[in-house]
Amino acid sequence: MTAVTKWALGVAVLAVALIVALLPRDTGSSAKNSEDLTAARAKAALAACPPAGGDVPQLRGVSVECLGDGAKVDLGTAFGGKPALVNLWATWCEPCKTELPVLAKYAAEPGAVRVLGVQVESKAADGLELFATLGVHLPSVFDGGSQVRKALKTPPSLPASYLVTAGGEVRFIENPRVFDNTDQVRAAVEKVEGAR
Repeated sequence: MTAVTKWALGVAVLAVALIVALLPRDTGSSAKNSEDLTAARAKAALAACPPAGGDVPQLRGVSVECLGDGAKVDLGTAFGGKPALVNLWATWCEPCKTELPVLAKYAAEPGAVRVLGVQVESKAADGLELFATLGVHLPSVFDGGSQVRKALKTPPSLPASYLVTAGGEVRFIENPRVFDNTDQVRAAVEKVEGAR
């Protein structure tokens, strides 16, 4: 091997080593993301997700992540046989940003059914940031794979609310589509519960 060939080979090896050194790596990025979500979760201070119990056949096998603590939640058993209002929302949805504080206020009233938010079509970190900005602390789950939307056959526009009855039936709340005040929420829940 000539000196020129050895020199060219050495330069090529160094070039490859430099390229490999400069390539982005995924090593540790999931740990970094967990740390980022941990800080965002602490700032958002969301209420705990519902405990397991009861049966909602339409949501059987739908496993999502609790935004508050990152735990897996099986929505088919998450309502404990008690009625709950399930609200699907996204961070890009302007009506959702108006409705989330209304739902939080309703959830704090005596006699309110439990409220569970389902974040769709946006990043979990963005949802946690929105909750912190709005000062809303509703229990919420992250539906990154659109499993909830598919199971509920959610219309394309958001927000979308459903009442899960104590018997595990899921009913879409059509009117109003967006809640402006707690009286509307209470009336819609009572109307859907009364229609059983």
